[in-house]
Amino acid sequence: MTTLLQTIDRIRPLCAESMEAARSRQDVLTKPKGSLGRLEALSVQLAGIQRTARPVIRDKVILTMAGDHGVVAEGVALYPKEVTVQQVLNFQRGGGGVNVLGRHAGARVVLVDMGVDHDFEPMEGLQIRKVARGTLSMLKGRAMTREQAVQAVENGIAAVYEEAAKGMDILGTGEMGIGNTTPSTAIACAVTGVAVPLATGRGAGLTDEGLKRKIEVIEQALALHRPDPKDGIDVLSKVGGFEIGGIAGAILGAASLGIPVVVDGFISTAGALIAALLCPRAKAYMIFSHKSVEIGHEHMFDFLEADPLLDLGLRLGEGTGAALAISIVEAAAKILNEMATFESAGVSGPLDSEGVVDEG
Repeated sequence: MTTLLQTIDRIRPLCAESMEAARSRQDVLTKPKGSLGRLEALSVQLAGIQRTARPVIRDKVILTMAGDHGVVAEGVALYPKEVTVQQVLNFQRGGGGVNVLGRHAGARVVLVDMGVDHDFEPMEGLQIRKVARGTLSMLKGRAMTREQAVQAVENGIAAVYEEAAKGMDILGTGEMGIGNTTPSTAIACAVTGVAVPLATGRGAGLTDEGLKRKIEVIEQALALHRPDPKDGIDVLSKVGGFEIGGIAGAILGAASLGIPVVVDGFISTAGALIAALLCPRAKAYMIFSHKSVEIGHEHMFDFLEADPLLDLGLRLGEGTGAALAISIVEAAAKILNEMATFESAGVSGPLDSEGVVDEG
């Protein structure tokens, strides 16, 4: 059995008993039932994922996957592909948005070279898991072979296992790769069936002419390859990216270990789509951080039946939205664990229908 199949086999449904215990505790904390809204629901989800009534978030990790894309040569990106390398080096120095917000959230940021067209020197906080030096142009042929797609997913799994061995209670996904909104949009359209013009955004700031070209490239690539919307590996191999495959693998790897995954923005959600196709059970382990400005993001959420935590007009990627949302998820766990109950605080509970204090 391959690493991918073994990992999928280890992903279990959430623990119903732990979730019920967490829900019961929420109902006797010193507040009106349901008054903390999404925080309460998050705490129950965390209980089911960690398989304990009192989930704890301490060790926070953001994996920022990096890869280059051959489709950049087709005129779909505002920036040259060299920026991928330059930004990874910036992240290594701690100067990226994800570094700043990672420090703010108390999360360690780990870079993963999934397919950058550059050979990085080994260093702390960088995993080298390169499948190839960038994908091929989806307009000319498959972005990658099916074997490379499986390898990308399995490399993402391995990246998570390496960090989990050092301590990890929660994973945030992130990415860096010039041109990667194009494969992400292609994945969104292939999987959800939405028309390309309705799902294609301007990425890092394309002009009207650039946006028109991007739509044409995606439409032509989808017509050329006809990816199977039920086969995650087929979709990934034909129109995806190595970092997107890595994100899908990271989600599956974390789910197999009982670790919640905070999914970043548009590109990370493309990885989540692939992960969900490969293992629908993995969706229960996902927490979607924010709604991107990219117009295709909403169609992804509709398909995944997901409700993002934040809507801040973000479109940077890198793991920035995940870093912000990790703080919210941690807050949900702390509310469940640290807030007093009516009984422990000596506070009267709500009255029942007969005007008697309900002890819960």
